Amino acid sequence: MTFTARMKLLGLGTSLGLLASLGGVQAQETIKLGLSVPLSGSGAIWGKGSEFMCKKAAQEIAQAGGVKAEGKTYNFECLAYDNKYNAAEGTRVAQTLLNRDGVKFIGGSLGTAPVQALQSLAERQGVLMFTTAWGFSIKGPKFPLTYTQMNTAFEIIPPMFKYVLEQHPQAKSVVMLNPNDATGRETEGVANKAWVGNNIKILSSDFYERGTTEFQPIAARIASLKPDMVDLASMPPADAGAVLRELDVLGWKGVKIIAVGTGIDGLKATGGKAIEDVYMGAAITFDSPAMTGQQKATNEEARGVLGESLNSIQIGFYDSVYALKAGIEKAQSIDPKKVAAVMADVSFTSFYGSKVDFYGTDTYGSRQQMRLPVTITQVKDGNLVEKTRLVPSGK
Repeated sequence: MTFTARMKLLGLGTSLGLLASLGGVQAQETIKLGLSVPLSGSGAIWGKGSEFMCKKAAQEIAQAGGVKAEGKTYNFECLAYDNKYNAAEGTRVAQTLLNRDGVKFIGGSLGTAPVQALQSLAERQGVLMFTTAWGFSIKGPKFPLTYTQMNTAFEIIPPMFKYVLEQHPQAKSVVMLNPNDATGRETEGVANKAWVGNNIKILSSDFYERGTTEFQPIAARIASLKPDMVDLASMPPADAGAVLRELDVLGWKGVKIIAVGTGIDGLKATGGKAIEDVYMGAAITFDSPAMTGQQKATNEEARGVLGESLNSIQIGFYDSVYALKAGIEKAQSIDPKKVAAVMADVSFTSFYGSKVDFYGTDTYGSRQQMRLPVTITQVKDGNLVEKTRLVPSGK
């Protein structure tokens, strides 16, 4: 069964569950949530999982009675379009969502370049948007309608690098590799500063084009520099796995880091045994004692649709729906500007099971970042193991 067919079934299940819960008492109005995500290419698994999680949250909220505001009951509908992880398609998706579909809330968006294209229209048209984009340039007081639904490089990289260096005090040098786009360049800037701040020598910091399939020349250059560590910060799983496989063939045996590494399945598909011991900062392990039955059940449902476990990128699209529910109910309005005015002051129960609020004044100048746990994982004996979980502090 195709992904689209499975999601149609999920949509049907949502409708049936909604009808059962309502018992025909009253009609409910719909709030459209736009999603700008990659549904093709190397980042497709992120986008497809994000659509799944948005629909999962919308289904749960509908079955629990919907969103209450203005004396009415609302439900959410998730509309996902493929931004292909580039600015041109991001612009097309933005125009479709805002100008054709009339969306007033963006439930999630992925990729700095397509998000920048979406944001330029959304902020101007008074549309509240959530994003996973890592760019420092898309947040702050000049973007009052933009909120971040997952940890970014600014939240993940500093504590992650500190933890890795505590485990490997002998490591003194690193080679960095990122995609040659807005996401990669902004991530590289954060990582570069963090490595230098930890007195690590950066032997090289290179970029590659998305869509690259031959990584042997890149790996050969990395190996020739003999770094203690390799940092594949913002590479998609399939690309990162391919690089690690080539490095393994060349005999390189240093410390492997993927700051935005989102899970083991995509890595294993291209990297095989070469992914052993890699550290990741955006992956989730569902066999942790901290995981609830509901979280595990949702992950198993997702695995049946996606073929791999959920990760923090996709989970962000679940959390944003609950954040919007909390914001709409606090504002008692479905006007995006009124909801944005109270969003920084709401809290909600995250998929991670804890109460989450917004912070970020210290970094961005405003409270636009979800205060989510930073989970550092490592591949051990072919399995993903949670090494530590940190809850960020600050304003």
